[in-house]
Amino acid sequence: MTDTPFHLHMPEERTSCVVFASPHSGRDYPWSFLRTTVLDEHTIRSSEDAYVDRLFDCAPQFGAPLLRAGAPRSFVDLNRAEDELDPALIEGLRRSGHNPRVASGLGVVPRVVANGRAIYRGKLSRIEADRRIAEVWRPYHARLQGLLNEARAQFGETILIDCHSMPHEALDGTVRNSARRPEVVIGDRFGASASAEIVERVEAAFADAGFVVARNAPFAGAFTTQHYGRPSRRQHAIQIEIDRALYMDETSIRPNANFQNMRLMLRKVVAELVTLGSSGGSSGQVQLAAE
Repeated sequence: MTDTPFHLHMPEERTSCVVFASPHSGRDYPWSFLRTTVLDEHTIRSSEDAYVDRLFDCAPQFGAPLLRAGAPRSFVDLNRAEDELDPALIEGLRRSGHNPRVASGLGVVPRVVANGRAIYRGKLSRIEADRRIAEVWRPYHARLQGLLNEARAQFGETILIDCHSMPHEALDGTVRNSARRPEVVIGDRFGASASAEIVERVEAAFADAGFVVARNAPFAGAFTTQHYGRPSRRQHAIQIEIDRALYMDETSIRPNANFQNMRLMLRKVVAELVTLGSSGGSSGQVQLAAE
């Protein structure tokens, strides 16, 4: 089992209601897990949102916490519901209904990594699946909800920025005519997980930093945005997907020559995003800055 289910980086003083999270950048691979997979140590990493946590690690400097996964996505997927269990992988489960994520092998305990490559030779026991959920999934989500509760109590509102990366090829076929290829995709579940004003401000922050931005296509958000996005309760959740080719070599899974420039560009974005809910005023309520 991994040493810790998550890593939390807190600011010296919390001055924003914004919470940053990176659920797929975990790279603490348990040796016991590596012994059970049929994949080599490089291929098993192909599902990672590699280095996304480093792209956003400036958040605490601007007064916002950053919660990042410890365990890798191939071990436990923190952007899935805990009951998204795959009967094709886990012993003793009956098929019930159709869940496209589970059917494709991408449940809470994944059966495959990128390009559908199988992680295991056989099945896992239900005990093993339950243990991963209990020791990794639940502590991560308990802490995430705690951070959101603390922000809402302090500022009157909270905004979760769920940080991800996407394969460059994921956008093949999505660009029509002479339109520029999106570099960042913002997911708000088509307006269900965050208020329109906040989403527009998030989109503007990326656009002003020089990124080509799209909304909800091909990624509208998964479990995290669906579960935590409650605009009527002043709890907003927005998923961010960044084209991996902008900052890393996808074959070697290493930062490319543009990595430091990307960190600088995203530093500007983060600095703007935290102003969506910065402290101020005697009431302590969130103040949305004017356009």
